[in-house]
Amino acid sequence: MVILAVAAFVIVTTEFLIVGLLPALARDLHISAAAAGQLVTLFAVVVMLCGPFLTAWLANVDRKRLFVAILVLFAGANALAALAPNLWVLALARLLPALALPVFWGTASETAAQIAGPGRAGRAVSTVYLGISGAMLFGIPLGTLAADAIGWRGAFALLAALSLVVAVLVAASMPTVRASTPVAMGAQARILKSPFFLANVALSVLVFTAMFTGYTYLAAMLEQAAGIAPARVGWWLMGFGAVGLVGNWLGGLWVDRKPLATTALFCIVLALGMAAVMLLADVRPGPGIGFVLALAVWGIANTALYPICQIRVMKAASGAQALAGTINVSAANGGIALGAAIGGAAVSGWGAGQVGYVAAGIALLAAAVAATLAANAK
Repeated sequence: MVILAVAAFVIVTTEFLIVGLLPALARDLHISAAAAGQLVTLFAVVVMLCGPFLTAWLANVDRKRLFVAILVLFAGANALAALAPNLWVLALARLLPALALPVFWGTASETAAQIAGPGRAGRAVSTVYLGISGAMLFGIPLGTLAADAIGWRGAFALLAALSLVVAVLVAASMPTVRASTPVAMGAQARILKSPFFLANVALSVLVFTAMFTGYTYLAAMLEQAAGIAPARVGWWLMGFGAVGLVGNWLGGLWVDRKPLATTALFCIVLALGMAAVMLLADVRPGPGIGFVLALAVWGIANTALYPICQIRVMKAASGAQALAGTINVSAANGGIALGAAIGGAAVSGWGAGQVGYVAAGIALLAAAVAATLAANAK
């Protein structure tokens, strides 16, 4: 599972590196930050629309070969992004890995859960999801810092090289793993007849909408509202990812027992963290300890909700775990797309210093929905 966490690091860094690069990218391509943020929306929409079908189609493919192919595709896409002469070519470079990302997350989560056995799926998947924490701790912030030194194109070029290196590591160290029993696409699709499963999928859309209404514009908020120098934003993002390691551990620890209650709890914590960050961002002469603590609360809850939502949806499905996991990834990316769009509208209308309040309101709504589902499931 460690090698899957390393692969996940590359996958997530590719997906979210652009969050830290938005200000520099927007300046270089002469577009607004809100317009650049729609590259996040594009990525998420492609994942949402194509993920379930592609995962069901590839469900019985040898996992090792599949993961290597995905990483090679990511390497090529990042190289194209590094060379992109305009926004349209950059959009194409974002579209290609978006096709493969949900396949990775669905099959990697299923593989980890199978290896761990019953009752340990949460901790196993959270191990794989350490790649998310690692990306937030090192990949995205270091990419942002690298972009400050060598440009955003150089950051994408470095990520392309790293993708190839990890592809070689997966090919050399991962054993051959197939799905336990081949399942036809029609049989896998039966989980879509479960109202409880579909309700959990809808909850993931809402949770990720809340998360990415704020997180998509975190770098912009740090610069514009909190007055952080552009050269230091990467270090702040690194701190955000560092505290996320705690959230990843807590999410994997609690979600197996009470997935819906755990979702509700962390949505409330997320709302409190984001609202407090907005409240304290404009304090002068600069961000104080209160702002740092609020940002840490935000980071813990934000990262915890990744494995929580994945395991919650997989536990709500009877069979077809890879498809269930990928449907959650697609739902999450639907939320990411919606969140990026809502956040962009909030930034354009009210400024980066207000976007967290909007996100906090959505997070509280998600908490209420999770609590309602938990009550009705008893």
